[in-house]
Amino acid sequence: MTRFVIGADVALHLAQTKAVVPTMHQLLAPTLIRSQVLAELYARVQRGELDRKTAERQLDHLRALRLRLLGDRVLQGLAWKIADQLRWPDTFMAEYIALTQLQADAFVCMDAALARAVSGIVKLASVDDLMASAQPR
Repeated sequence: MTRFVIGADVALHLAQTKAVVPTMHQLLAPTLIRSQVLAELYARVQRGELDRKTAERQLDHLRALRLRLLGDRVLQGLAWKIADQLRWPDTFMAEYIALTQLQADAFVCMDAALARAVSGIVKLASVDDLMASAQPR
């Protein structure tokens, strides 16, 4: 079983495409992903990019994913160190990187700038890797 940490962007992509992640993979995320996804879907509805029913269907799809949420002291402490090391203005993305270091095989990343920033810190994977039945590259 490959353990992937996914960010809110990946979670939203999975919801939009109604993707079914292979059962051989386990999805992980910091607990903050729930609020990030909810806020982003709300914002899209407010901007007129989505109607409320579509946003609710996407939330339902995400809730049905086998997504293990974590957020203990160890993760938070490591996130602080990572954000400090990378000189980030907050610890939000650092929680994803910390979780990858502590519990996962790879971080699924769709953001090229973020991928460059963390490439030497964690193993990276693409959405295609996540959807495949093989190990990440």
